[in-house]
Amino acid sequence: LGLGKVMAQFISDGLSLAYDAFGPRDAKKAIVLVHGFSANRYENWKRMGWYDAIAAKGLCGLAFDARGHGESAKPHDPAKYDREAMARDIFALMDHAGVERAHLLGFSMGSHIALTAALTDASRIDHLVVAGVGARIFDPPREEGAMAEAMEAASPDSITDPMLKSFRHFADEQKEDRLALAACSRGARLPLTPDSLAAIRRPTLVVAGARDQLAGPPQGLADAIPGAKAVTLPGCDHFSCIGHPLFKASVFDFFDGWLE
Repeated sequence: LGLGKVMAQFISDGLSLAYDAFGPRDAKKAIVLVHGFSANRYENWKRMGWYDAIAAKGLCGLAFDARGHGESAKPHDPAKYDREAMARDIFALMDHAGVERAHLLGFSMGSHIALTAALTDASRIDHLVVAGVGARIFDPPREEGAMAEAMEAASPDSITDPMLKSFRHFADEQKEDRLALAACSRGARLPLTPDSLAAIRRPTLVVAGARDQLAGPPQGLADAIPGAKAVTLPGCDHFSCIGHPLFKASVFDFFDGWLE
């Protein structure tokens, strides 16, 4: 799968998506990383030390920019952001890299996509880690279309909701395509309910910050997935948990069987 900083592309659903492969080429285990909304593979994973940590653990890592994000294709049609199609991008990347089965780590939107992937083809997933999500995943949407409208607003100053404003500022900082992000936020989703998630039969870890108002307590989501474990990161909000050393430690303990 190549060493070092290989920036490459693969095709999924007719879209060209950018990815990095890192870690030892002869690794016995692989992991796929799926970033959050309005972020990208560099911002969520590489800059936060995940590439180095994964390579140091002897795992082959694959991280890609989700459609609409980073260096990947950015269609402005909400139909292109069906979460089941975005989940298939994970398997398309694995096919491209010659990986039959991998650990899967998602953050926030990436966790929604990872859970959808686990519901559509669990046989290709080893351990599943979903972070930046929790009990609030079962709440009705805060306000239908509000995130898309925040991305489409002429100026962030007109956005009153602090969480939406922070996402908009983040998208602007990353120089993301806001119209693609608006389309992404309108994409169709597979309903994630306690009943539907009960079908997941992979070892699962749910991680969220103690102060993550967006996610809610991780245990509330873990309870819906048979055998799932929950870890709460002290002192972390939604945005600070991804770089937290305890997050990495929890994930690797889980993979190594210490957190069973």
